[in-house]
Amino acid sequence: MSQSAPALASARFDADAEAKLSALRRTKFVATAALALCVLIFAVAKSFEGRFAWLGFVAAFAEAATIGGLADWYAVVALFRRPLGLPIPHTAIIPENQNRIADNLGRFIEVNFLAPEPVREKLAEVDFSALVADWLADQNRAADLSHFVGRLVPQTLAAVEQSGLRGFVTSRMLEQIEKVPLAPLAAELLSALTDDRRHQRLFDEFTKVVGRFLSDDQALATMREKIREELPSLFNLFRADAYLLKKIVASAGSLLDEVRADPDHPMRAEFDRFVLTFVERLRTSKQYAKRAEKLKRDFLARPELKALAGYMWESLSVFIEQDAKAPNSMIRAHLANMFVEVGRHLAGDAQIRADMNQGFVVALSSFVESQKSGVSKFIADQVKRWDLAQLTRLIEMNIGRDLQYIRFNGMVIGGIAGVVLHTAERLFLVD
Repeated sequence: MSQSAPALASARFDADAEAKLSALRRTKFVATAALALCVLIFAVAKSFEGRFAWLGFVAAFAEAATIGGLADWYAVVALFRRPLGLPIPHTAIIPENQNRIADNLGRFIEVNFLAPEPVREKLAEVDFSALVADWLADQNRAADLSHFVGRLVPQTLAAVEQSGLRGFVTSRMLEQIEKVPLAPLAAELLSALTDDRRHQRLFDEFTKVVGRFLSDDQALATMREKIREELPSLFNLFRADAYLLKKIVASAGSLLDEVRADPDHPMRAEFDRFVLTFVERLRTSKQYAKRAEKLKRDFLARPELKALAGYMWESLSVFIEQDAKAPNSMIRAHLANMFVEVGRHLAGDAQIRADMNQGFVVALSSFVESQKSGVSKFIADQVKRWDLAQLTRLIEMNIGRDLQYIRFNGMVIGGIAGVVLHTAERLFLVD
């Protein structure tokens, strides 16, 4: 059972170990001196009992006190070692039962200290959210935390790149996107857009774009060229293309002005019907659904998309790494501000704090429950590895002084019992 010096490190003494040992030695000395005094008093009282009858009571007290003191001395010593070095059975109880004590101690702690209910009750007394809020709301701590996170960024990005996690995450994301039906999703988005007539604002923007197009000289020149190509050559001699273009632009511009000025214009109603019909077809039409899925697959399969994702990742990685190394990092500054704001928001929201505390209690109690057998085994293994002499010394140093008082109590109780018996004997003899 005895282990080498490194194993002793697990049985560290308290900082006041020497003071405890000194107090133990003093108490032992006083207890032994009291026992010797009882023997001396017994001898003197017995010697003069014939001349002074009352000394019989003193002798009875001292005799019984000596016996009680010796018995308790034996009991105390037998816990830690063999009394007088004699191989008496059932002595040196602690050294001889180190493994059993270790197992029982570990089991005792597991059952009585790590049981679910006491752990939950103790955890519920701690306001974890307040501690987190106070910690985060401190500017210096938030800055330290942001620096710590900033130092982790380059290693994290490198680990993601080297482990192939980026490709794995990208492929999983694409797989999940492919599983999402596009047509119903588009229908819901468009339906949300029509709830407060935001689609009409888009329609207004569209009319403005068309209006700007009709005012663009290059666009008008292109339109005139197309009209000239469609007209017979004879009409071009009379500049009919310019006339037609002027009429078309004027009519279109006038129509657009009317539409923008009139919220109830028939074209707006027509646009409403078009949007609602399109939304309904997206929801119900299998043909539209197939077209939407094909469009989605074709889009996701395009190499330009993967190249764009790779380029965005590279650019983002370079920016983050460079910023993390900069003395005045923008990311660290934003992180620090974010931590402070989170702390302040948490401090001011009682409901979030209550939910957070409950989460801590559930998580930590579950963790303790899952690990308590391991804690029990760890404690038992540590105690088993302790050196026997060290183990005995450790226990005796911490509880030995109290055990010495058992010797005092034994002498007092024994002495009182001796006086009582002596008194009863005298009364019996008198009778």
